[in-house]
Amino acid sequence: MTYRYDADLIEAVPNFGVFDLTDPPATRAKLIAASAGKPAPDTTGVDVTDREVPGPADNPQVPIRIYRPSDATGDLPVVFNIHGGGFVIGRIEVDDEACLDIARRVGALVVSVGYRLAPEHPYPAALEDCYAVLEWLAKEAPELGGDTTRIAVHGTSAGGGLAAALTLLTRDRGGPQIAFQYLDLPELDDRLDNESMRRFTDTPGWNAPNALRSWRHYLGDAAGGDDVPVYAAPSRATDLSGLPPAYIAALEYDPMRSEAVAYAESLFAAGIPVELHVFPGAYHLAYLVAGAQVSKRRVAERIDVLRRALHS
Repeated sequence: MTYRYDADLIEAVPNFGVFDLTDPPATRAKLIAASAGKPAPDTTGVDVTDREVPGPADNPQVPIRIYRPSDATGDLPVVFNIHGGGFVIGRIEVDDEACLDIARRVGALVVSVGYRLAPEHPYPAALEDCYAVLEWLAKEAPELGGDTTRIAVHGTSAGGGLAAALTLLTRDRGGPQIAFQYLDLPELDDRLDNESMRRFTDTPGWNAPNALRSWRHYLGDAAGGDDVPVYAAPSRATDLSGLPPAYIAALEYDPMRSEAVAYAESLFAAGIPVELHVFPGAYHLAYLVAGAQVSKRRVAERIDVLRRALHS
């Protein structure tokens, strides 16, 4: 199909073939190799610490990375970050720049989780890793200089889907209080039966065929069937009451645009405060084109939204 991409994004279109999810281990290896020559992120003004914390019974230690502004005093709001990658690729390192930016400009303690990946570790492994870290964080945040009454979950793509699932799971288990959910281009619905998923079958890097592979790696033969739990695919939830306020970002040419918009509508219907922004002219992986104006706007809005949610 022909799409009216933002002019800043057209040149990058041929660069995203590496995101094919047919063979996850091979794709992970390619991405690691592609990043090997890149300079380390600038950590000026932020103290960065890696550690492992207690996980669920079948994964006793979960890696996390902690980012804290070096000159911060007192207890800071906490942003719990969950990286993307279609549930099957991605590492803590891929969100370094975003987490450093949030720590600096929001003035927050950021904790990023390295959850287990499918298909080697299908649902609910990733979600249970996230929940275990959230429980640990709620207990240990005061020692880290974090305020447990101001915890936001933040995730991009599959990380956004996991963030939405985590708020549902935490509500239903009576777990730690989450003050805000920031769902960035979230992957929410395994049924793949909506307008944008039907249309965007050939968009760069992330498209309907890759979404199908992603859900099949994550859920196996259950994907798209009648027995998928809401904690795996939050779009299936019929009760969204009692969830924290939300911000949802979507992109015009993202196959997951329709499910993001529909989830915002469902939150509205449940009486949950929610802000929705659909950025025009952009495909899903446009967020990797940092110099594009639409990408800069998305990042600026993320900082503004998190500041208002956690400091007001």
